[in-house]
Amino acid sequence: MARLERIRVFPVKGLDGIDVETSAIREGGTLAYDREFGLVGDDGEVVNGKDFERIHELRTDFDPDTGELRVETPDGDSRRFALDEAGERSRAGDWFSDVFDADLTLERNSSVGFVDRPDMGPSVISTGTLEAVASWFDDLTVEGARRRLRANVEISGVEPFWEDRFVGDEAPAFTVGDVRFEGVTPCARCVVPSRDPDTGEPLPEFRTRFIEKRRETFPEWADPDAFDHHYTLMIISRIPEADRGGSIRVGDDVRVVDR
Repeated sequence: MARLERIRVFPVKGLDGIDVETSAIREGGTLAYDREFGLVGDDGEVVNGKDFERIHELRTDFDPDTGELRVETPDGDSRRFALDEAGERSRAGDWFSDVFDADLTLERNSSVGFVDRPDMGPSVISTGTLEAVASWFDDLTVEGARRRLRANVEISGVEPFWEDRFVGDEAPAFTVGDVRFEGVTPCARCVVPSRDPDTGEPLPEFRTRFIEKRRETFPEWADPDAFDHHYTLMIISRIPEADRGGSIRVGDDVRVVDR
């Protein structure tokens, strides 16, 4: 039976994610604490792994109960910042500025978060898809694929590329517990999945191999007109306004429903 296997949110955009057992749906339709904080450059743009390869070298953890971010550099420099406090966010911004040799501030958006598509919602992938992608590359584990692809919602008990069926003109929707998810668009991938999430070292020929295998395994139930190219994986969903304010929990049943 299809079930919600994992919820992963990324409290600071570009940094490590954390697994949570339950997540509220924010008023903007995104998951609580997902990309709630962002490092903003002097041009007003939020930065991530596409901007700073060194971001992969940082190990971070975040406690939603206390709002504390813990971050450690490769040389063992460890810091803690209470991000619920404006002064601590300012201190964190100064520290990250020194690490990346850039003028950065750490800002907060608690209604939607600093997601790439603020008019949409959580990203969705199946465990089967992660297992398939891991099999395409020597020495790539399922957890390694999970960390590279950075999905919010992971569904188990379904076939690989299950999520592809939810985008397109005639696509159905699905529910997680009592919360409805509607597919909006496939997720076009950037350079980040090609990099080792710990070191930033690129996997040789990642994009070429990925496209080749994605083309070979493209499922018959997916609408090809919904995909501009094959360098896509997972989908971006939308949660209707009526279901915002609700919550999802690991172990919730997942059911396909009519759009």
